Amino acid sequence: MSKIALVTGGSRGLGKDEAIQLAHKGFDVVITYQSQKTDADAVVAEIQAIGQKAAAISLDISNTSNFDAFIAEFQGVLKAEFGTDKFDALINNAGVGHYSAYTETTEADFDKMVNIHLKAPYFLTQKLLPLMNDGGSILNTSSGLARFSYPGSSAYAIMKSAIDTLTRYQAEELGSRKIRANSIAPGAIATDFGGGNVRDNVALNQAIASRTALGRVGLADDIGSVAAFLCSDDAKWINGQRIEVSGGIHN
Repeated sequence: MSKIALVTGGSRGLGKDEAIQLAHKGFDVVITYQSQKTDADAVVAEIQAIGQKAAAISLDISNTSNFDAFIAEFQGVLKAEFGTDKFDALINNAGVGHYSAYTETTEADFDKMVNIHLKAPYFLTQKLLPLMNDGGSILNTSSGLARFSYPGSSAYAIMKSAIDTLTRYQAEELGSRKIRANSIAPGAIATDFGGGNVRDNVALNQAIASRTALGRVGLADDIGSVAAFLCSDDAKWINGQRIEVSGGIHN
C-alpha cells in the first residue's frame, strides 16, 4: 500500500508542485485548498494520471475553529478513498505573504500572520497526530527570510523563524514515535505568491537573481522535489533540521 501525504495549500504554487512530486515518489496525496476548487480538482487529476490516488478537501487555515470539522472530513476521506484511517506525511505549506514596513504594520496584520503561519501549523499538526502513523514525517514551511532580511517582511519573517523553532521541538518530542520533523526554507520563488511579484516584476526578478549564487530565482520544481525527498524514507535520518533551498542567495 502506498504511503499517504497531506499537503495544505496544494491547489497552486509550491504546494501543487510538492503534491505532484510526492506522487512521483509513490505517495497517494490529499491536498487542501481554500476556495480554488477547480484548481484543486486539476491537481487531483494530475496525480491520478501519474498512477496515484488523490483527493482534495477545503480548509481555511486562518481560523483554528475550522480544524475539528476538517479532521472529521479528512478521516472520512481516508476511509472512503484510501481504505485506511492513518496517513504518513504532512506538509504544512498553506500561507500568504504580507509586505509592509515595520513602522506601518498593524496589529491586525500581525495577528493575521500569527493565525496563518504559526497557530495553523502548530495546532493543525497537533490535531492530526493521532491519525499519523508512527515513523511518519512532518515538513513545515519556513523561509529564507528567517535568515536574511528584506525590508517590508518583518511580520511574515518572524513567523517563519518561529516555525524553525517549532520544528526542532516537534522532532524532539515526537521522536518516541519515530516521527521526523524538518522545515524547508525556500528563497524567492517565481509563483503567484505575494501577488506574483518575484515572477512578474522583471526588475525584482533580476535583482534577486544577481544576489543568488546560481544566478536565477527559484521555481516551484526546485522546492517540490526537495520536499518530496524530505517526506520519503530516503531522508529517514534527517530530523529537526532547517533545509534552505534558495540557490545560494546571500551566502
